[in-house]
Amino acid sequence: MNDLLLVRKNLFRKKLRAGLMIASILIAFAIFGVLAAFERAFNAGEDVAAADRLVVVNKINFTQPLPMAYFNRVRGVDGVRQATHLNWFGGYFQDPKNFLLVFAVEPETYTELYADDFDFPAEARKAFIGERTAALVGEAMAAKWGWKVGDHVPISSNIFSQKDGSRTWDFTIAGIFKSRGAQANTNFMVFQYEYFNETRSFLKDMIGWMALQTTSPLVNDKVAKAIDQMFANSLGFTGGRLLRLVLSESVLLALLGGLPGLALAFLVTLLVRDQLANFVPGIALTPRIVLLGLVLMLGLGFATGLVPALNAFRLKIAVALGRG
Repeated sequence: MNDLLLVRKNLFRKKLRAGLMIASILIAFAIFGVLAAFERAFNAGEDVAAADRLVVVNKINFTQPLPMAYFNRVRGVDGVRQATHLNWFGGYFQDPKNFLLVFAVEPETYTELYADDFDFPAEARKAFIGERTAALVGEAMAAKWGWKVGDHVPISSNIFSQKDGSRTWDFTIAGIFKSRGAQANTNFMVFQYEYFNETRSFLKDMIGWMALQTTSPLVNDKVAKAIDQMFANSLGFTGGRLLRLVLSESVLLALLGGLPGLALAFLVTLLVRDQLANFVPGIALTPRIVLLGLVLMLGLGFATGLVPALNAFRLKIAVALGRG
């Protein structure tokens, strides 16, 4: 008997244990692979990012919107050459499975800020700025769906709805833009923020984030600090409250995962109790076990939330991300 055969036989001597361990490792590395792939994709943008770009997001987290009134204040900061604002739309075409990258933007400033990244034809840009329901579509997206200039396309949102309850907005393709760089992605579309803002049913006059171009990369830190100071107290959160909010979120997440897990464990023990009565009599999810589980959930929540809470406390509003 060679060593490999011996290892294999010993590994599967207890098939249930081996199966559970393999399943656990499989899930762990599947998560690792997906997260690593996302991390690589996000960091890849650093290679083509403009050095004079900043992105301004909400201090709580990037999913929280910003008041539209902040835009002109940020644009007026010394050292900001140009600024625009964007809003995630959560779009799809015809079927929710046909997910699309769609953003509501301020057309004039957006096309100016990203003119070095994408080639916006002059006539297309003019039509985009002048026509309320106009949209600009990236070359890759247009090729994928067979769209061309002048087409009328209905795009739905899995987040937003219109005031009449509809989730679909109608757009006219004013132009198709190309990438000026080999690594810039054109599988997305943009449309007028004003059209979006006046028709959506909630979050009126709110924007997702702002993208800035500074006068020089040398002033990036100065601009970021100026924006931080400008909005230092605008969110209405004290340091202590911010810590409590983030820690509470972590604890809630642990409870949302842990409580159903205990419920599932209760059902499993209930189902197998009679079958295993001769081998493990008295198998049950006792109150002591439940209490221990709750303590572990709280401990997990605090342990995983403490560092993010401290980071949130120190987080700058202006985040240098390069491209928005």
